[in-house]
Amino acid sequence: MRLVVVGAAGRMGQMLVRTIAATEGAVLSAALERPGSAALGRDAGELAGLGPLGVTIADDPLTALLKADGVIDFTTPATTVEIAALAAQARIVHVVGTTGMTDDDLAKLDAAARHAVIVRSGNMSLGVNLLAGLVEKVAKTLGVDWDVEILEMHHRMKVDAPSGTALLLGEAAAKGREVALAEHSVRSRDGHTGARKAGDIGFATLRGGTVVGDHTVIFAGAGERIELTHRAEDRGIFARGAVRAALWGRGRKPGLYSMADVLGL
Repeated sequence: MRLVVVGAAGRMGQMLVRTIAATEGAVLSAALERPGSAALGRDAGELAGLGPLGVTIADDPLTALLKADGVIDFTTPATTVEIAALAAQARIVHVVGTTGMTDDDLAKLDAAARHAVIVRSGNMSLGVNLLAGLVEKVAKTLGVDWDVEILEMHHRMKVDAPSGTALLLGEAAAKGREVALAEHSVRSRDGHTGARKAGDIGFATLRGGTVVGDHTVIFAGAGERIELTHRAEDRGIFARGAVRAALWGRGRKPGLYSMADVLGL
């Protein structure tokens, strides 16, 4: 499967290049960066520490996508929306790991998914998606008598909050309770906030150091507490999940899919 990596010079992009090279049935067909990037013209394999792959980093996404079977994209919302439209034109698989997308951005992905296979997830790892399934089941079982709080920590360079993974877990808790997350989400607390409302799903965000990603979902009841935790120690888990999603999506009907679909959860 001929795959394109968007943002190939970044940490995640380089990890994707290495993962594709190590995956049977996948090959890097193009590597993309933004116009003006210092990485343009460099060999993607050399930049990723693999040695020459014969794939030069370029800034022409349309040409790259027309010659590919899939594209993997952990970039910015604006770039992802642009790539989604081009992937729809090319009728190829688009794997989206981008976080921080607005409702308008997501609506544009929905439109693109009428013509292309889009696999989108706030987290591509097997462990996190299994955790989300557990969170949904626990939330359904315990009900609103137990308070739900989601704590996440990432490296100092992360620009969006709460993380896409935290929101994925919040959506799982809301689904278990059969409510809309937007109507029960509490993103910040400061000053005299009053007592906690029953049914709220709270989020707390920590940033610092080089933390890849820690997430804990806390179910707090009267006199007891359940904590479900996932700690990511290596970005390779996200890259492996993304490449697996791309291979899974090839040949499927156009539509918007999640990692739960990929993993059969």
